[in-house]
Amino acid sequence: MFDANHMIFWIGFTVVISIMLWIDLYATDHRHGQIGLKSSLIWSGVWISVALTFNVFIYFFLEDGHTAAIQFFSAYIIEKSLSVDNLFVFIMIFNVMGITEKNQPHILKWGIISAVFMRIIFILAGVALMHLFHPIIYIFGLLLIYAAYKMMFGSEEKIDPEKSRMIQFFKRRFNLITNYHGGHFFERIDGKFFITPLFLTLLLIESSDLLFAVDSIPAVLAITDDPFIAITSNIFAILGLRALYFVLAGIIDMFSYLKYGVGIILFYVGIKMLISDWYKIPTEYSMLFILVILAASIVVSLVKNKKKVDADN
Repeated sequence: MFDANHMIFWIGFTVVISIMLWIDLYATDHRHGQIGLKSSLIWSGVWISVALTFNVFIYFFLEDGHTAAIQFFSAYIIEKSLSVDNLFVFIMIFNVMGITEKNQPHILKWGIISAVFMRIIFILAGVALMHLFHPIIYIFGLLLIYAAYKMMFGSEEKIDPEKSRMIQFFKRRFNLITNYHGGHFFERIDGKFFITPLFLTLLLIESSDLLFAVDSIPAVLAITDDPFIAITSNIFAILGLRALYFVLAGIIDMFSYLKYGVGIILFYVGIKMLISDWYKIPTEYSMLFILVILAASIVVSLVKNKKKVDADN
């Protein structure tokens, strides 16, 4: 797991991610105004291309590269699909908090950076738990099945910042600027320290991502318990989210059936985890199943959306 070959890939992954992260989250963060659709599409394509290129290197140069590459791709697709569903929550949070499109990239930047560290910690903890206490895979499996049910049949909860204990905690202990049009998390006015609505929005984004990770990490660990594959696939999927957000923000209604596809995938990987001690479903079959369900949910969404548009006209 940590041989010289793996170490080279860890170093390569760290270098690539560091460079891409700096370019995407810092260099582009200094642009003026909101991120346009064209730029978002380009950056989404760049991140997906880099991830797939990295997967090709895994296939040809990592020990047992064929299996590792399939695991990476399957875990990447699952995480990307779940991330898209989480982006819908981000859109609701921004709308509820009244955050302008100009300030959304800044909040997403820090949300994604913290999510990277959160994922690494959770994945390492999850792998360690599976090795120390093997029956926890059954808990993970049941958790995924419940998450699948909640995603497909649960009612969409409206986000109410006034009901968030964390938000109320910060409101009680810090001065809050209510009518704020700047782009900072904190401000100092007349010698007093103030938090802004942008900071409260970041807290909501972080808490949402924390809950999302509870579904996401077991799903990835159902595909592989190799920390390298789990972490790299997860991070590659996360780091393209900021660009993907601005692509989806304008077409969110076109993918109304995507959550059902993601729910079916979660149910599948939950069952896969529950029966893993008796029968291990080949990774190739899992990858094919995930791709077919995801593609079907997207096609059904687009067809239903087109029929709705035609009916309205």
